[in-house]
Amino acid sequence: MKRYVYINDNESSHELYCDNRISNRKYTVLNFLPKNLWEQFSRFMNQYFLLIACLQLWSLITPVNPASTWGPLIFIFAVSASKEAWDDYNRYLSDKKANEKLVWVVRQGIRKHIQAQDIHVGNIVWLRENDEVPCDLVLIGTSDPQGLCYVETAALDGETDLKTRVIPSACMGIDFELLHKIKGVIECPNPDKDITRFDANLRLFPPFIDNDVCPLTIKNTILQSCYLRNTEWACGVAVYTGNETKLGMSRGIPEPKLTAMDAMIDKLTGAIFVFQIVVVMVLGIAGNVWKDTEARKQWYVQYPIEGPWYELLVIPLRFELLCSIMIPISIKVSLDLVKSLYAKFIDWDTEMIDYETGIPSHATNTAISEDLGQVEYIMTDKTGTLTENRMIFRRCCISGVFYGNESGDALKDTKLLNAVAGSSPDVVQFLTVMAICNTVVPIKSKTGAISYKAQSQDEDALVNAAAQLHMVYANKTANILEIRFNGSVIKYEVLEILEFTSDRKRMSVVVKDCQNGKIVLLSKGADEAILPYAYVGQQTRTFIEAVEQYAQLGLRTLCLACRELREDEYQEWSLLFKEASSTLVDREWRIAEVCQRLEHDFEVLGVTAIEDRLQDGVPETIETLRKAGINFWMLTGDKQNTAIQIALSCNFISPEPKGQLLLIDGKTEDEVCRSLERVLLTMRITSSEPKDVAFVVDGWALEIALKHYRKAFTELAILSRTAICCRVTPSQKAQLVELLKSCDYRTLAIGDGGNDVRMIQQADIGVGISGREGLQAARAADYSIGKFRFLKRLILVHGRYSYNRTAFLSQYSFYKSLVICFIQIFFSFISGVSGTSLFNSVSLMAYNVFYTSVPVLVSVLDKDLSEGTVMQHPQILFYCQAGRLLNPSTFAGWFGRSLFHAIVVFVITIHAYAYEKSEMEELSMVALSGCIWLQAFVVALETKYASI
Repeated sequence: MKRYVYINDNESSHELYCDNRISNRKYTVLNFLPKNLWEQFSRFMNQYFLLIACLQLWSLITPVNPASTWGPLIFIFAVSASKEAWDDYNRYLSDKKANEKLVWVVRQGIRKHIQAQDIHVGNIVWLRENDEVPCDLVLIGTSDPQGLCYVETAALDGETDLKTRVIPSACMGIDFELLHKIKGVIECPNPDKDITRFDANLRLFPPFIDNDVCPLTIKNTILQSCYLRNTEWACGVAVYTGNETKLGMSRGIPEPKLTAMDAMIDKLTGAIFVFQIVVVMVLGIAGNVWKDTEARKQWYVQYPIEGPWYELLVIPLRFELLCSIMIPISIKVSLDLVKSLYAKFIDWDTEMIDYETGIPSHATNTAISEDLGQVEYIMTDKTGTLTENRMIFRRCCISGVFYGNESGDALKDTKLLNAVAGSSPDVVQFLTVMAICNTVVPIKSKTGAISYKAQSQDEDALVNAAAQLHMVYANKTANILEIRFNGSVIKYEVLEILEFTSDRKRMSVVVKDCQNGKIVLLSKGADEAILPYAYVGQQTRTFIEAVEQYAQLGLRTLCLACRELREDEYQEWSLLFKEASSTLVDREWRIAEVCQRLEHDFEVLGVTAIEDRLQDGVPETIETLRKAGINFWMLTGDKQNTAIQIALSCNFISPEPKGQLLLIDGKTEDEVCRSLERVLLTMRITSSEPKDVAFVVDGWALEIALKHYRKAFTELAILSRTAICCRVTPSQKAQLVELLKSCDYRTLAIGDGGNDVRMIQQADIGVGISGREGLQAARAADYSIGKFRFLKRLILVHGRYSYNRTAFLSQYSFYKSLVICFIQIFFSFISGVSGTSLFNSVSLMAYNVFYTSVPVLVSVLDKDLSEGTVMQHPQILFYCQAGRLLNPSTFAGWFGRSLFHAIVVFVITIHAYAYEKSEMEELSMVALSGCIWLQAFVVALETKYASI
């Protein structure tokens, strides 16, 4: 499906498409109460408590005042509803502020100030520098003579670098005044949430251009919530408005994650409910039998000879109401409250602040802190997560000659400097590709100094290295690039840019030398995307050796190549490329197919090697967490040798002979099957030996293994503590996380870039690093940290303490309710099994709300061991991973404790008044006091405050 947007036509789109009013509200004033109540009563526990509260309104069966249940129930619902109302009100205020912001639009050929909510599809919107973009726009004009503008997209995708946007070729050269009168139509797809694609076409009406189709891409758009930077003004046509913008389509409430402890609490609640039903049935039958046999003989009991039809249900229902407190009504509110405090402890932790950038840790998800203490597998990205993502050009191989091997820095290599000074043709060609085969934008300051705006750290390193070697990318005017080399100025015209994709693994530019008119294709990419496409007869053995040598050193490698094109060859290909670029169906696939027709018969020029240093504390962090029983998998897009070298540096695996790497490779199903079987056999043999074994797999073999040999690969995943997965795509990262989750392992995924988002969202716990690749991963994650090393404290300190505290609090909540309930049951045996309550309503309410709930909140400060002890002895985490503090066995212990304490309190109370006349009120007060003192004793016994 597609839509047609008529430019500057104020009537045609008003009824077809929505206005620009933004609404992120969940409720309205009218539907808040019914909708919120429906959501709250969709939970089983709330339905159960509502049923109990309604039964208590039946005066014939209720043993206590209904206020004992209705009071806490209304209070809990009111707290939840108030929180929802407050959150929704803040969303309303945020929407109102955005909707009423004043913007400039063109109406009847005149610029007017209107509110952002009144923008319609087809309107021309004008922006000034530092303005926020109110809706999704297709650029048609900017203040820059070349039609460029710069936008900050951090609010959209978390990327902190400025992005370059350009007006379509059809709009080039249109006068500033004529932009008010421009007419045309944009053919674009229906709204979607993909912020990386916009496959559309533009046709301007005469007199501007005679219906010539101009393809549009995401480069021709500026999206809602971006900011215009370093550009005096820009204007664009609104194509998506309101909640139909790409950002609006991406909004949504993520599904709540269920922690292992929550799942166990649900199971225990179910078990208590079954036990309660059994107790009610037994006591109900016993009560009816006693009534029909013994009760009618007593002079003080006056039962009617014939009762109503429901008489047999009265006593069981009375016991159901008495036993309903077995399931504590306050458990959910208590857990939600303390979990919010655990999240705040993470936010407030000064030891997890990255003082280099000033970035603190932050808990976005407040409900899963205890899961941090039960992590079994950590899936980690490499670049920017384990490494600093600060690329430094170190070595290169040009036409078979190695530079920088001796000094470790090619930029200081005398041989290379002499070759540059002598204008060696091979070196000049190599540096030319480094300087202009990219999407970097040079920025000249007032002092004349040149800086570069790059969207990739690799490109930034290459362009700066070329500049240090006197090949300076000095200026870009429209499609003309200006290069300065050894005092001379060289100009190139950019004809086409073949952008990088994860499938092609390379990017290319087609340029024309303005001096001699030659058309040249310049390419850079991964070795497997360049070397196999070298022209027949070129020896690539030296380049293969260079790639392997650099990878052994842990360096990132790129191969550079070029090819001269004939004029007719380029013109023929250009028509195909233009046709593929203007299609609205499968545009990306069609473009890749056309690119393949040009990217072949390369002349390989050389190999670059870039260093990406490890972050401080990474090896120590990984070693500590491995001692804690946590397994590590590295998932990276880098090549195999580089990943292995980094893994060894990070202590993922011990070097030989303590460690052993097993390789899974192959390009066909049979090859992968044999390799997988061989590795599995070795794993089974060595699983009983104290040897550090890991497997290595690349993306191609992984795809085959997951598709055809999933069962065998799953067995391998269970047997292996460490895995290194190379050349993997973002979807494969998410698949591997899902695989481990299917084996009932608690997984944590950590990354720093947009390509890690799917993996982070798929894991039980997602951790994002606020790094040089922006905030996209941090925003999608449950927790964000400044550096990888803070993961150790996040898991060992915050995760373990949260697990311990939640395990105690949840079981204590059941314990305190069971004690009072068992006393009620025991009392029924001396009160004719009639379902009479020993305690009055006020006492029960005070017991649950004040006497036992408030004191237990001190457990949020519980520290059984000091933080220093936990960090020094990470093996302590084993019992958390095994769930030893909350399971059926530990709960049985609390159940037995509650039964024993109830017996003690009841026996002492009864014997204290056995031979004296007393009111039942006195008896209940003594029993209640005994329960309260016991609760305080248990809390004091179980809670510790270890010194830091």
